Amino acid sequence: MRAPDPNAEQVRAAVEAFRMLSDGTRLRLMWLLSSGEYDVGSLAEAVDVPRPSVSQHLAKLRLTGLVETRRDGRRVLYRARDSHVRALIHEALFHAGHEVSGIPRHD
Repeated sequence: MRAPDPNAEQVRAAVEAFRMLSDGTRLRLMWLLSSGEYDVGSLAEAVDVPRPSVSQHLAKLRLTGLVETRRDGRRVLYRARDSHVRALIHEALFHAGHEVSGIPRHD
């Protein structure tokens, strides 16, 4: 049995998520955030991007619902919002791995 077609709002939200992930820095940030929590300074160091730029990227990711935050004292920690977001990031990058490495496609 086939899943129901997505409605207009679901399509809009998916397009916005893909738009956010079409930036290399944001995708690298999301890869990190898919495996744990990080503060802005740690993320900036890990992706070698200035802290203000990382903050701007995180704000966009948060607005689109891909990232959530929690406070730990004075620090704000970021992480991928849920298992759907983590799976999306992993699948996109595993697909890219197949594309660039020549690993055979599979189902």
